[in-house]
Parts: sequence; structure tokens; C-alpha cells
Amino acid sequence: MRVAIGSDHAGYQYKEIVKKHLEKKGFQVIDKGTYSEESVDYPIFGEAVGKAVASGEADRGIVICGTGIGISISANKIKGVRAALCTNEYMARMARKHNNANVLAFGSRVLGIDVALGIIDEFFRTEFEGGRHERRVKLISKIEDENL
Repeated sequence: MRVAIGSDHAGYQYKEIVKKHLEKKGFQVIDKGTYSEESVDYPIFGEAVGKAVASGEADRGIVICGTGIGISISANKIKGVRAALCTNEYMARMARKHNNANVLAFGSRVLGIDVALGIIDEFFRTEFEGGRHERRVKLISKIEDENL
């Protein structure tokens, strides 16, 4: 699986740890930046990861900033992206099972790295349940089509 990952300066250290974690599990990681702790604007990296997922360059994505809020909002501006801000494994599981989320967002300043890695593992091991949830995901896509 190809995973695009991006962060701002606040998420940079976590991004580097997450990349190694995913690579050990056999994922192909596509690093969309940033590449240092120098201050940058998170929307740039939310957009880059969102575009990678929406275009098919990546199968899924991960975005990280201080809280995960701003970068998830940015990723969600890309048509076809369903970025879910998750603070625990249950949220990650439900984001995949019920919403078919294709981008995971979290904050480096609100989660310990071990918690973040557990959330990531749950996100990638959980499959979309389909069924009644498929109808709802299609409604999300309809909203995108009408408004983006």
C-alpha cells in the first residue's frame, strides 16, 4: 500500500517516526514534506497529501500538525478526500469502518507517539464495512460534487 504523509513543523518529528514505522510494516511511504522543523504553513501539506490520495498517487494518507485540526481541514478541501481527525483507536476504527476515511489526521502536541502509532495501526488494519455506510459515503461525495 502506498501512503502519502505530510506535516508542518510541529508534526515533523512524529512524521519521521511514522515513516519508519510504516516502512517496517511494508508500506511504501510518499513523503510530501515538510522536511525540517523550520516554521511552515500546514495547509500546504494537507493539500499535498490530499491531492496525492485523490489522484491515486497514494492509496491513503496521514497528516500531522500540532493538533491535527488545521491540517485535516486543509486535506478535506480536496475533492475525494475523507480525512478523519482521530485521537484514539476507536475513532480510527470507526473512521475506516463507517466513513471509509482515506486520510488519517492527528496532532503531535496532543498525543504521545505510542498512542499515535496505535491509532495508525488500527486505521490501516480496518476495512470499510460498506452496507448502509456506503449510502452515507455516497452522500458525502454528492455534497462534494454540488459544492466543490
